[in-house]
Amino acid sequence: METSRRNFLGAAAGAAGLSAFSVRTASAVIEAEPWGMKLGVATYSLRSFDRTTAIAMLKKLQVKYISIKDVHLKLTESPEELRQHRKEFDDAGFVVTSGGNVDMTKGTTVEDLRPRFEYAKNAGLPMMVCAPTHENIKSVEALVKEYNIRIAIHNHGPEDKHFPTPQSVLEVVRKLDKRCGLCMDIGHSTRAGADIVKSAAEAGDRLFDMHVKDLADKTSRESQVDIGDGVLPFPALFKQLKKMGYTGCINMEYEINAKDPMVGMLRSLSYERGVLAGLAG
Repeated sequence: METSRRNFLGAAAGAAGLSAFSVRTASAVIEAEPWGMKLGVATYSLRSFDRTTAIAMLKKLQVKYISIKDVHLKLTESPEELRQHRKEFDDAGFVVTSGGNVDMTKGTTVEDLRPRFEYAKNAGLPMMVCAPTHENIKSVEALVKEYNIRIAIHNHGPEDKHFPTPQSVLEVVRKLDKRCGLCMDIGHSTRAGADIVKSAAEAGDRLFDMHVKDLADKTSRESQVDIGDGVLPFPALFKQLKKMGYTGCINMEYEINAKDPMVGMLRSLSYERGVLAGLAG
């Protein structure tokens, strides 16, 4: 009998004796995910909700690591407002590993782009997931050095004229400061024809972050489904990340059901945790 990927969740959890899930407590976060992986959430997933509501929803997901979208820490806020609003995430128990995606396609000079790095500094972001251009990447690199804030260039698939694939990012960042790397969006990468398992291996220590989702059709952006209901190779991807000693986050970016995402996000996280528990077992 053919075993579906969703059924693998039950088999995986059983193989691990559900021990990996015993770390759940009454607190907002899980302190350790199965197999030592850093599962997280990109708050773009909760873009339809204000900051206070998004924080409450993240608590229900029990994730520890988050990447904050500017809908929840606005680019237009004052330094004082950014610090105050960032503290709300800290007080809730989350570890903020990055912010973004931050658009950097406007402007070419250091001074054109400086406001983005001032934003990251005031918001306390150690890294920006971002979308620069080939024309301004050296200015971005100069600001990375000045502010000591890492960047992870996000590839956006076939529609992206600058960085459609992981390889197009790696070709550029390998010539830059070590604080410049890749945020691999596995959905966009797959649609652009990239093998995400091989791409992770190829990226090595330049793989700083990941945005994960699932697709029912490898070529269709509109075919996104809950993680585990599609065709992307999560067990093989997780094995590769473990093999290469990946220390970044695996951030779910849930782009469907924007007004009512919680059931799908919980299903997706459960699938990821089940796969990791099975591999750990």
